[in-house]
Amino acid sequence: MTPQEKAKWIVEKMMLKDAFSQWLGVRILEVGVGCCTLSAEIRPDMVNGFGICHGGISFSLADSAFAFASNSHGVHAVSIETSISHIKAVKVGDILTMTAVEKHLGKSTAIYHVEVKNQNQETVALFKGTVFRTGKVWE
Repeated sequence: MTPQEKAKWIVEKMMLKDAFSQWLGVRILEVGVGCCTLSAEIRPDMVNGFGICHGGISFSLADSAFAFASNSHGVHAVSIETSISHIKAVKVGDILTMTAVEKHLGKSTAIYHVEVKNQNQETVALFKGTVFRTGKVWE
């Protein structure tokens, strides 16, 4: 299996057991070694008291892209630090695309940036995450 094929296999395997990403309506658009692009549509049950997308939803969508990208090398990776900046309000019906890109890959840690865009290609959030690479190999 090539590294690209293995990355795709890992993400598909993770998604099968990821009930939360499934509830979010995550669709896998693209998977590469150290990167991942997902999309999801914002539903009425995802808004806060202001009628805009709850920050936890956009965070969770970005976190899913981060998780898939960071595990794509074939080594179990778990989050140790994350942050997000919400730039633009997200509304019901918006289709978000989350693109996770690896910025640093070390033996025990890795850093990823996730850009969240709406259907108009406007950046609505920026996410940064660090993982601990456990050394356990995906099988």
